[in-house]
Amino acid sequence: MLEDIYTELIAEHSKSRENRRTLPNATIKERGHNPTCGDEITLELEVVDGVIKDAAFSGSGCAISQASTDMMIELMRGKTVEEAKRLAELFIKMIHGEVTDDTELDALDEAAALKNISTMPARVKCATLAWHTLELGMQNRNF
Repeated sequence: MLEDIYTELIAEHSKSRENRRTLPNATIKERGHNPTCGDEITLELEVVDGVIKDAAFSGSGCAISQASTDMMIELMRGKTVEEAKRLAELFIKMIHGEVTDDTELDALDEAAALKNISTMPARVKCATLAWHTLELGMQNRNF
């Protein structure tokens, strides 16, 4: 049952086109690349008054990297930069098996469904690509 939900979410988010676009008013544009398997994304954020007003991405890669990126964008839209940084850190810790408490992981919404990737070392970089790209894009910027 849980495996079916995980598979369904990955399929749904990896095929979704809603967040695959460019942002004409992007204030941050950051490229992420996973040389291990060739996943590539360009993440665009429109940050206004310290809040992520909109986010989008382009790129290609495996279903996990694309689904994780789509889930992340849906989660980050409307969040403050500080909250986005906290959630990105939480997601990365979850994927590395450092945070396992479901109550704490509820903050990740659908992205928490990727928790079991921590048991698949070859897929960790796929799942975290967008989240690391987000962190890099927000690093050393004044909002």
